[in-house]
Amino acid sequence: MQGFEELEVFQTAYRLSLKVHAMSLEFPKHEQMRGLADQMRRASKGICANIAEGYGKLSISKPEFRRFLLMAIGSADEMRVWLRYCLDLGYIGKETWQDLKTEYQKVARMLVNLHKSFQ
Repeated sequence: MQGFEELEVFQTAYRLSLKVHAMSLEFPKHEQMRGLADQMRRASKGICANIAEGYGKLSISKPEFRRFLLMAIGSADEMRVWLRYCLDLGYIGKETWQDLKTEYQKVARMLVNLHKSFQ
């Protein structure tokens, strides 16, 4: 493997973060700065950043890579909370919520499996 960009979990999380970013720009103005939209953008991008940062440390420390994967798992689960808020506040519809929730569950499972493979 050449780099973190080749990891399927990174590609999936990155695609989702772009989708969340674009979607969040449609939220009300009061949610943009330090609100729900900003929090979602940071959490979704944090998954990708933690995969990349951990991967960069892999050649030196497997435990460090695994630690960053744990942070990414936490951010994937965090996204499910923010998506629920979006649904309940009427910012997204039920179908969008279900699709994104399922995708973030998939990302979390992929991260758990990757984490286990480096024990």
